[in-house]
Amino acid sequence: MNISHICFKKNYDMKVKISISLLLLLFLSSCLNYTQVTTIKTDGTGNMFIHYSMKWNNQRDSAMVEQLGIFNKDSVYKEFSSQFSHLNNVNIYKDVDSTIHTKVELYFNSLDSLNNTPAFRKSQLSVKESEKNTKVFSQFIPPIATGFGYGNQKFTFTFIYYLPGEILSHNATDINRNRLTWKYSVDEIGMGKYITATYRPFKLKETPIWIYIIALFVLSVVIVYLFSKRIK
Repeated sequence: MNISHICFKKNYDMKVKISISLLLLLFLSSCLNYTQVTTIKTDGTGNMFIHYSMKWNNQRDSAMVEQLGIFNKDSVYKEFSSQFSHLNNVNIYKDVDSTIHTKVELYFNSLDSLNNTPAFRKSQLSVKESEKNTKVFSQFIPPIATGFGYGNQKFTFTFIYYLPGEILSHNATDINRNRLTWKYSVDEIGMGKYITATYRPFKLKETPIWIYIIALFVLSVVIVYLFSKRIK
C-alpha cells in the first residue's frame, strides 16, 4: 500500500466520521450552548475557560450524544491540546435533568498560539500591534464554531473577552469596561463572523523606586556589618 493510498484512506475515514456525526445531529431534538471566557494579560499570556452543554429530550437523543466526541474526555483533550498551550483541566459530567456538560480550562503563552490546537485551527486568533500604541484583537468564528465540525440551528454561542487595556472600538454585542461579550445564534454566525476590538494596553506595572532604595539600604547595612565583624 503506497503513501497516497494511505492518505486517501485516512481522509476518507475522517470525512465518513464527520458525515456520520452531522447526520446524527440532524436528528437531535436537543440544543447546545457554548460559552468561551478568555482573559488576556498585559504581557500577552492568558487563560481560557470553555463550557458547553446539551440537554436531551428523550432516550434517542441520549444514545446519539454518547456517540459525539464533544462529550468524550479523550477527544476533548485531543481537540484542545498543543505544545504551545497548557491544558489545566477537562471535566465532563451529567446533571439530574439529563444535561451533559463539558468544561475545559487552559493556559496560553500568547493568544495566537491557540491556533495550533485542532479546536481553534480555523479561528485566526490574534492580537496585533497597531498605530498610536494600540492593539487589535480578533477571532474568526467559523460556521463550525465549536471546532468539532458540528452545526445545528439550535446552537447558541457566547464569547467573553477581558482585554488588558482601554477599549477604543469594538463590534461586541455588550461591553462593561474591558469586558466584551459577543453572543450569537448559528443563524447570526452564518458563513462565519469576525469578532474584534481595538484597545490601548494598560501600562506594565513598574517596580516603585522606593523598593530599590530600601533594597540598597538593606544591602549597605549588611555590607557594613560584615566588614566591621571581619575587622574585629
